[in-house]
Amino acid sequence: NDIEYIFSYYYNKMEYARFSSSLGKYVGYNEIGVKQAAVWNKDASVLARMKAQKETYCKHNVDID
Repeated sequence: NDIEYIFSYYYNKMEYARFSSSLGKYVGYNEIGVKQAAVWNKDASVLARMKAQKETYCKHNVDID
């Protein structure tokens, strides 16, 4: 339960959007990121895929370690 999956998007070394499993949605950090996050948050399949990454990637690797 203490694991958080974060997937960040960068352009020119600046983060513009991020998916956080603790929030369960995308968050934008500038004008373009906010617009893109809104598009991704409207698509249930995109959110479901990213939420599943916590189970498939994080928990799998924690069990190995």
